[in-house]
Amino acid sequence: MLQDAIDLQQMAVNELVRKINSKKELTFRAPTGSGKTRMMADFMERILAHNDNVIFLVSTLSKGNLAEQNYRAFKDCADKGIFPRLDPYLISTEIAGEESLYIPLDHNVYVLPRDLYKKGGRLMQGAMEGFLRNVTANLYGSGLNKRICLIKDECHQATTNLDDISAEYFEKVVNFSATPNLKRGQTPDVEITDEDAMNAKLIKAIVWGEETDTVETAIRKFEEIRENYVNFLGVNPCLIIQISNKDKAEQEWANIKGILNKTEHQQLKWMSIVEDRKKCETNDKVGKLKVERWKDYAKENASTIDVIVFKMVISEGWDIPRACMLYQVRDTQSKQLDEQVMGRVRRNPRLIDFESLSPEAQALAMTAWVWGIEPKGSKKSRQVKLVGNETAVPSALKIRTTRLKPLTERKDFDVAEFIAQKSKNDVAHSSIFDIYCKLQRSENELRNLCYGYADTVQKWWKFGEHIDAVRREYDSYICKYAESMEVVADADGNPKEVSFPLTSVYVDNEHYENIGDWVWHRKDGGDRFSFDSEAEREWACILKDISHDDIALAAIGDPNPLAGQYNTDGTVEPQQINVRNKYLWGKNFLANSEIKFEYYQNGIHASYPDFVMKDKWGRIHLFEVKSVNVSNAAAFDGEEYKRKVLALKECYKRCSELTGYVYYLPVLKDEVWQITRIVDGQMEEISKETFLQSLASATV
Repeated sequence: MLQDAIDLQQMAVNELVRKINSKKELTFRAPTGSGKTRMMADFMERILAHNDNVIFLVSTLSKGNLAEQNYRAFKDCADKGIFPRLDPYLISTEIAGEESLYIPLDHNVYVLPRDLYKKGGRLMQGAMEGFLRNVTANLYGSGLNKRICLIKDECHQATTNLDDISAEYFEKVVNFSATPNLKRGQTPDVEITDEDAMNAKLIKAIVWGEETDTVETAIRKFEEIRENYVNFLGVNPCLIIQISNKDKAEQEWANIKGILNKTEHQQLKWMSIVEDRKKCETNDKVGKLKVERWKDYAKENASTIDVIVFKMVISEGWDIPRACMLYQVRDTQSKQLDEQVMGRVRRNPRLIDFESLSPEAQALAMTAWVWGIEPKGSKKSRQVKLVGNETAVPSALKIRTTRLKPLTERKDFDVAEFIAQKSKNDVAHSSIFDIYCKLQRSENELRNLCYGYADTVQKWWKFGEHIDAVRREYDSYICKYAESMEVVADADGNPKEVSFPLTSVYVDNEHYENIGDWVWHRKDGGDRFSFDSEAEREWACILKDISHDDIALAAIGDPNPLAGQYNTDGTVEPQQINVRNKYLWGKNFLANSEIKFEYYQNGIHASYPDFVMKDKWGRIHLFEVKSVNVSNAAAFDGEEYKRKVLALKECYKRCSELTGYVYYLPVLKDEVWQITRIVDGQMEEISKETFLQSLASATV
């Protein structure tokens, strides 16, 4: 799993823990697919580490067996030693006859399917409040005096009965949801934005289909990418089709079934899931199973189901990472797509080993195709393409990137010899459970090192006992960039050169600037681009101003490969504009990008410079733009920011020696740019004026 994804989750939990005492009720917003359940477990683990007198009541939707799914996730985290303090219990009303309902008092996490706590239910007949009184001291001071934190999973769903007793029993309330109900002007107390989750490779970018596209268009698109999905990702993808809940559903399904039964589509396996089990249909072998098991089968990466048709009711609690397409039948135009429904197709199907995938496979894994009515307030995903033909920009701008070599590639390191040299006195003997827990919590690199070495249980045990020593050796090596960093090589061992991807996607973040003379054009023909921050937008203006007198798309020494007028479809009308050899530059949009440099900061990360430019002298400049002008100061971790900047500087010092490029960290403070420039391993602070002057000179 990418370290950036782990860090994003941990920083969000850090912020939630930091704010927990600031007020009684907090809201945590994270997009579906970003690991919300794991972050919930991490939050509970951290609170319990500081106060074992707290218990958690996790109110979870019964729909889609989400309560049981959460319980199993918490139990798995505890059993594997990832969050060992969690002791979960799934509240149930399934007892025999008139036996009184009892909830045990010796757990610290209670998962409540909220539909059980409603009028007429057995929990409402005194069992729930009796449990709460026994846990707290709200009955004559005779309870266990525990403090209860209520966690509302998918808090956008009503929890009226729990809300009625909140003041009496719950000291804290934490709302988790991808779509929390907030009053006008309110913002979540802690939030992972869609952009953050996309950048960390937790969720896919959305490519929106045209409104005129039919369901058969989506089916054909699915058939087009299906083979690549299997070959590149080793995953059978699926297309989800959403039909209406009411009167039109049967006619909609009849039309879809007719299309699926056409000769050209008969190789596709499908299932239709509705409330009435007798009306559920499939043309696959899964039909031999009970309907209750269809969804479990469909979500497996190896499932043979290609198309899943369901009514609008299925949204929360169904994880199906292999789903890559969603089509909303047009007869439902009066209803926008639910963010929860969209989340079904946005999960990364290869999150755990994403780093091992080829660039083509990574691009495929990070793309979701959606046809439907966008939710109100959602940010638009914009598709962009390089100007000119497919070889123009990549031929004119070629970048060498760097990576950090694993410890196993260090010439003088042999893991077997290293462990053999360790004395028995170097370690306190651990149980097999403790060793397993340590390995589970370790970095991917250490786990890979372990399982590459340990071909017997005895070797596994010995590695586990000395894992702290191995980690120290690993940290010592990986941080010495002179030893661990190298230029990425191709299959023949030659330096690999990459460029901007042919196509990319970005999220409209409202920091707008009109740019018509760089490497990108928008699919819709517009020239107004959006940037991740105001600092990025301002730096883009600086780069644009440098080249505004020229058509900035031909590098020195190249035979003007991009000469001509650019059409919105990316084709070129030659000889209509006199192109001069000046600057080639563009935003390094993260989707599909290979322009990255690895660095170490409590794990291996990848730095994707915000902008890349080739100047008129043929020099390569890379810019990682930062800002300390943060509107929400409470959400800004100054110390973490400083550590990251220092880590990037150390990384770029070595990168500059290996590649010969010029690296910059422009930081906007108030209205002044503070620019760190790194050339040939040397770092200096320069002003904006000095930066501009250096570009006009043949030497930096």
